[in-house]
Amino acid sequence: MNIGAAIVVFVMIWWCVFFAVLPLGVRRGPETPRRDEAPVPGADPGAPADPQLKKKAWLTTRITLVLWLIVSAIILSGVFNFRD
Repeated sequence: MNIGAAIVVFVMIWWCVFFAVLPLGVRRGPETPRRDEAPVPGADPGAPADPQLKKKAWLTTRITLVLWLIVSAIILSGVFNFRD
């Protein structure tokens, strides 16, 4: 597996894991704003109050690194031959 293929495999795994991690710990914002708060125009009422994207991106990267090492070891060991 060359470096380009390794990067492509890593990115594909990263996005799959990211979409799996994205809903973890999501809490919706308040149903109605407090009296002293004006509603944000155009805001989706189901949008998360604090999506924590940076934390989820780091978690995704750590999980992906482990999965990528396993997938790379399997590919390099020759268990699956993708050249035939």
